Amino acid sequence: EAPAAAVAAAAAAAAAAADKEQELITEINEQQTQIQELDMQFKDEQLRSKMFESELEELKKQIQGMQKDNLQLTKKMENLKAETANKKNFIMVKPPGATREIVHIQIGQCGNNIGTSFWTSMLAEHKLRDDGNFSGAPSSKDDMHRLEKIGVYFSESAFMKFVPRAVCVDCDPSVIDNLRSSLLFSNLFKPDNMVAGKTGTGNNFAKGHYTDGAEMVDEIIDAVRKECEDCDCLQGFQMTHALGGGCGSGLGTLTLIKLRDEYPDRIICTHSVYPSRKVSDVVVEPYNTMLALTQLLENSDQTFNIDNGALFGISSNMLKQKDPKYADLNWIISVVMSGITASLRFSGKLNGDLRKLGVNLVPFPRLHFFVVSQSPLLTVDRSSNYTKLTTAELTNSVMDRKSYYVNIDPENGKFLTASVIYRGRPEDITTFDVDKQIANLPFQSEYLGQFAEWIPNNFKYSLISVGAKGWDSNTNDVVTIPMSATFVANHTAIKDCFKLFMSKFKALYARKAFLHWYYEEGMDDDNFAEASLKINDLITEYQERGNLVVTGDDDDFDPDDIDDDDEDAILAKYSNKDNGGNAADNADVNVGGDDLDDDDELDFLDD
Repeated sequence: EAPAAAVAAAAAAAAAAADKEQELITEINEQQTQIQELDMQFKDEQLRSKMFESELEELKKQIQGMQKDNLQLTKKMENLKAETANKKNFIMVKPPGATREIVHIQIGQCGNNIGTSFWTSMLAEHKLRDDGNFSGAPSSKDDMHRLEKIGVYFSESAFMKFVPRAVCVDCDPSVIDNLRSSLLFSNLFKPDNMVAGKTGTGNNFAKGHYTDGAEMVDEIIDAVRKECEDCDCLQGFQMTHALGGGCGSGLGTLTLIKLRDEYPDRIICTHSVYPSRKVSDVVVEPYNTMLALTQLLENSDQTFNIDNGALFGISSNMLKQKDPKYADLNWIISVVMSGITASLRFSGKLNGDLRKLGVNLVPFPRLHFFVVSQSPLLTVDRSSNYTKLTTAELTNSVMDRKSYYVNIDPENGKFLTASVIYRGRPEDITTFDVDKQIANLPFQSEYLGQFAEWIPNNFKYSLISVGAKGWDSNTNDVVTIPMSATFVANHTAIKDCFKLFMSKFKALYARKAFLHWYYEEGMDDDNFAEASLKINDLITEYQERGNLVVTGDDDDFDPDDIDDDDEDAILAKYSNKDNGGNAADNADVNVGGDDLDDDDELDFLDD
């Protein structure tokens, strides 16, 4: 019994232990389930926290963006208020009156590249942004000077927004496409004033003048006519082109002919670039140059000669540029163009326009080929810096043959006429200093005998109060330089350039080389013979005018031959103070071709 009871007790104890174990297992499982649930809840809370943090970051970014937009809007509002105030002030102080407009035409790749540099200078000198809006202040007198004659080259499309009065032309469509897509001029030029052909001229004058160019010229003249119709008082035309290629020489001269037919009483001036061996890649340049010169001789009123070789020398020797690019040469051309046109665009003392410039510089209609130079030449980098100059140093520098834009020797001819355009503030350059320098210049040893004695007072000057742009090493920026000068001269030594072109032309033409390209476009030998004859005549005329000597025996009028009694009688005749015997003495005096009676008292003057 005892063992049985013990077994039963043991079994009961084992069952109880098993129950407890089962209970513990169940409890453990329940706790694990609770732990898993808590872990899931914790993970959910972590995810929610991360989502909340990301939402907070996004909200913060949105708030920051809104704050930036708010600041930009505030600045725009302030700028609009300032512009509105400026416009109100400009309405009050903008000088009235119409300006004499000039239409600019740029033809060919070279002409368009030069025009691009020229318009860049115009924007800077007139304080215009890339989109044509004026950025000056109405309270500044200097800014008002820049606005006074801005209509010469710009037309006002909106209030204080200006558009260049320019027509861009090229037979190659890629050149005009690049101009349309450029960052600087895409929003500046009028799209209707960009005329492009379908194919290039292949450096052939005949294709630009007779075939491909003839199909484009009507469209060019239409664009020019639209610009002229918007002008109040058209002064003339200005063209930039090269003579070595096919489009600038052929289509350029064809456009000149059409302009002369349409506007015979307007001044036409050209900035013509001559080819050079140093920067040349066209073998038929002598043909193109001679044929184009013939048209310039007949249809241009003023031709500013620019030689690529001289430009290369200026960049290498004067500006110390190791490897000048075409952009550097174009910038040098734009500087002298800005100087030549300064008297047209700004107010100053002894200003002039294209017609006055021609009257002073062109003694004979065919002799209108000018030599130009500029001083100082300052590049927009650290290769050259501005140094303070005196009026004498500035004049001698601009008249130095090394500064000429054509390779000529001044000793091989004479200055028929000359003009210097000075630019600077009145406190930097005065009329007294300029008058003194100009009066003494022909008598200096280096210029003695170089001026034509038979043309009196053949050296003129203009004084502009708005300075040019140049590099300043102190501020490391482009600033308005205090003093600069541009020289324009009609020198008979320009014939040496024509002789050089003639010799190259004859070398090719004597062997009939490359002529078939011109014959295929409709030209013949008569065109080349005529061009050679006309340029030979031009060279001869320059030679004769340079060697002309006028003596006293050739004068038809000598002031010493006038009798003092006759002078007194003439003065008494028109002084209305004739008395008695004096009236009898004066009765035989005939002035102006009609005898006047003694009783005539010139009553029509009183009326």
